[in-house]
Amino acid sequence: MGDQTPFSALSNVWDKVKPFLAIVSLQFGYAGMYIISLVSLKQGMSNFILCTYRHVFATIVIAPFAFVLERKIRPKMTLPIFLRIVVLGFLEPVLDQNLYYLGMMKTTATYSSAFVNMLPAVTFILAMIFRLEKINLKKIYSVAKIIGTAITVVGAMVMTLYKGPIVDFIKSGGVAHHGNTTESADKHWVTGTIMLLGSILSWSSYFILQSFTLKMYPAELSLTAWICLMGTVENAGLSLIMVRGLSAWKLGWDSRLLAAAYSGIVCSGIAYYVQGVVIRERGPVFLTSFSPLCMIITAALGTFVLAEKVHLGSILGAIIIVSGLYTVVWGKSKDGRNLESDEKSKGLQELPITNNAKSINVNDSIDGAARIVKIPASNSPFSTRRT
Repeated sequence: MGDQTPFSALSNVWDKVKPFLAIVSLQFGYAGMYIISLVSLKQGMSNFILCTYRHVFATIVIAPFAFVLERKIRPKMTLPIFLRIVVLGFLEPVLDQNLYYLGMMKTTATYSSAFVNMLPAVTFILAMIFRLEKINLKKIYSVAKIIGTAITVVGAMVMTLYKGPIVDFIKSGGVAHHGNTTESADKHWVTGTIMLLGSILSWSSYFILQSFTLKMYPAELSLTAWICLMGTVENAGLSLIMVRGLSAWKLGWDSRLLAAAYSGIVCSGIAYYVQGVVIRERGPVFLTSFSPLCMIITAALGTFVLAEKVHLGSILGAIIIVSGLYTVVWGKSKDGRNLESDEKSKGLQELPITNNAKSINVNDSIDGAARIVKIPASNSPFSTRRT
């Protein structure tokens, strides 16, 4: 076997690093959406309208690329695949996003953001149920995935539920944004908690169903375009029911248009495509294990862009989160190597090699009969001992 060229070695390194860079970039995109959407919602934009316009922009951007780039590889649309796309369009674009906003309005933003960080744990559990994740407690990498997921969730909970004293990294005249610490009497905590749990369960279910759908419809861009289109139609129908008056649908050259365009292009169109690629290569648990990073990035952007103050709890939570992420990633990398070795061993079993006789039993002949291929003993690369 020849030595690898520098180009092929660099290509192999890029293939390994690419999923990590894609997911980290995705978290930056989500953090930007959080800041922009927060401004538009505070100015009175309905979350139902925002979700609808978000997927309108996503469909317009993604559909042309899907039509052109995947016209030769796009599988034929069947009824089972279409029904799965309809469900995918309902799970994440409609159910997850709207339940989260409704739950946040009935509780608090801090309480809601804490629930988002339960996503890796819920996805991990669902992946085990549907056998997308193999767990062997005798293997250290499997234990590492379990422990890493738990550590990540604990760190995210610390970051959101424990504030502590303010750590002022930048001396600035900016006004710190403090949340309302008093709980209003009209906050329906039980109803809000149920909605938030439904949001997280819906998002996790979306990742699992997307993983199965990609096996039947392995065209990421086309699947993304279909999900965005279904999300647009279903969100529009829900918005017409929940929002009265056509004035709520008007967009100007303001934060409403920016929030809809940015969230649609970056966090729906591009994000759905990146998620599909990463899920196919690394699985849904690897994808969701990076979701708590969005909180760290948001805190950093808030400090530098909005002059917000960082609390000690955010720093401690970030340290715990990074530790958990390294543990999960290490377990996934070891798991991937073991899967590759298993596949190689299966491949060798399909081509049985005799140890003493200098021949190979080939079963895959044209007429189905076995063939014996003779190999000289001295030149056989498969020989396990010298004669």
